[in-house]
Amino acid sequence: MSQPAPVRVLLVEDDDLMRRSFTVALERYGYRMKSAADGLAGLELFRDESFDLLILDVMLPGLDGIGLCRRIRETSLVPVLMMSARGDGLDVVAGLEAGADDYVVKPVDTYVLVARIRSLLRRATYAPAPAPEQPAGDGPGGSEGEVLVFGDLAIDTGGLEVSVSGSPVALTPTELKLLLAFAAHPGIVLERHTLLRDVWDYGWDGDSRVVDLCVQRLRSKLGRNRIETVRGFGYKLRR
Repeated sequence: MSQPAPVRVLLVEDDDLMRRSFTVALERYGYRMKSAADGLAGLELFRDESFDLLILDVMLPGLDGIGLCRRIRETSLVPVLMMSARGDGLDVVAGLEAGADDYVVKPVDTYVLVARIRSLLRRATYAPAPAPEQPAGDGPGGSEGEVLVFGDLAIDTGGLEVSVSGSPVALTPTELKLLLAFAAHPGIVLERHTLLRDVWDYGWDGDSRVVDLCVQRLRSKLGRNRIETVRGFGYKLRR
């Protein structure tokens, strides 16, 4: 039986020591690493090669991590993890608004970084499990999935495709998994900590900004009124 191909990771970090230490540490976990020291070099590498995940520092010379993430999102839905030295600053919000899926604050322990990488990769390969009460492939809830319709929004849970008014909508893996979480509980308020646990795989209290910004991105793609804010509680998908 052939072995699965190693996960290819692009790391863009201008600090030489951090770039080398992250590269060595992640290679020990089996990741195939490529790295760049500035945003323009990172963009060139991204365009020349295929990667399964990107790790981008916010503060980069030439083209910063925010701008690099925006350029990448013009053509790709590859998972993006941002690294920021200012976890409570505008960098985090700007990175998530640019299309990043998650972020870590430097300095970061290797085991935390690896946990975030694994979480992102699980989302990128996400497939709903068949409903236990029905045989796989036997109607709605089976392995072939079903098409859920909410007004002009249609979600093919088997093909993992989304459309609005018949036009396909491109979602990142995180955006798609968040939408599927809402679609599984239409009209029910989902709290931020529940979404952090179920979508981002956070086993601890994470930063709810990742939820808020991802909801904003979903609204920009699906329509402003599709996901409703319930102040003080969370969000729900309108039926």
